[in-house]
Amino acid sequence: MTNAPKLDEDQLGVWETHPERRPRAGTIDLLCQLYNTHAQGLGFTGDYRNTDPPVATTAHSRTKTQQGTAVAGTIERQAAEARKRLDRTLARGTVTPSQLDALDERLMCLRHEYLYTAPAPMLNTLLAELDEVRELAGERQPAAVQKRLSEMIALLATMVADALMKLGALRDSRAWYATARTSADDSGTTELRVLVRAQAAMLPYYYGPLSSAVALAREARLLSRHRPTPMGVLAAAAEARALARQGDAGGAQHAVRIALADFERCEHGPADDAFAFPERRLLLYLSGAYTFLGMTRQARDVQQRALRLYPERTGIDPALLRIEEAIGLAQDHSLTEACQLATATYLRLPEEQRTPILGARAQHIIDVLPPAMRSARAARELGEVLALPPA
Repeated sequence: MTNAPKLDEDQLGVWETHPERRPRAGTIDLLCQLYNTHAQGLGFTGDYRNTDPPVATTAHSRTKTQQGTAVAGTIERQAAEARKRLDRTLARGTVTPSQLDALDERLMCLRHEYLYTAPAPMLNTLLAELDEVRELAGERQPAAVQKRLSEMIALLATMVADALMKLGALRDSRAWYATARTSADDSGTTELRVLVRAQAAMLPYYYGPLSSAVALAREARLLSRHRPTPMGVLAAAAEARALARQGDAGGAQHAVRIALADFERCEHGPADDAFAFPERRLLLYLSGAYTFLGMTRQARDVQQRALRLYPERTGIDPALLRIEEAIGLAQDHSLTEACQLATATYLRLPEEQRTPILGARAQHIIDVLPPAMRSARAARELGEVLALPPA
């Protein structure tokens, strides 16, 4: 090979001491093969090594790989532990199905007792029951259990609010109705949401403002989405009597028609349930609507029909019907007869049932009397009876 490089000590010395006099590429390749190194080892370029990379580089790569494996293992352990904690939490519900059924049975008994028990003793029972349900609801429960507990709280809170209203504790009653609405909304049960709003409309109906009574009843009716349900009928009837008392005759009559039509198309529930809507309750609401619409004949008709449907052991609803009959008599200018009926109705009740709500309804009769009539004997006697201190 005429062009093969010729190496001797002098030539190598020149390359080592004079960097600017570099060998040809072919010579560099031969030198790399001779010394089993790379161009950097000779001070040039190229790499002809047949050995592994330096140990330092290999150790660094191994460390990074080990670190990655360790991190992955830590994440997997953390994920597994988190999943186990969640599974334990989901399985930790403290209420068994049999406990829920027992609570439901007790609630049904309370709904029955509420129809005839005076509000003061009933209130103590309701609050004790509510406290037990609240403790269970305060712990983590499965969604289905939490829903049932929210439904129970809504119903119990509604009865508490109603009892407080009857006792004249209006501020507390209003707050409890709000609690009932919150719990009903939390349950997501439409029929229950309708119920608590329609029931809450009673407070402003009796004590004002009437606009709130109309708004609550209408909201309840719209929530029912025109389905013929007992609570939808209650909502329409509550709206009807509130509109009538507000002076909106057209709106009241329209709501009455809705209530009557839907009542014919739905199941009414058992008559011994405080949250059912049997015929006698519908007639009670229609009594209020017809009375304030000035439809005295229709009002007296529904009042008499309703009174025949009430059992002997009952609450103040029959007394409220007779007070509304007295209001109708006052509207027809039978003022003495109106005062006498209201007085007799009030005194006929057991003392524990003579609650402020009934007194407020009877006082309405005196308020609508002409000023000259308020000094008449019958009016004075009614006023004296209403002023009697509670037993």
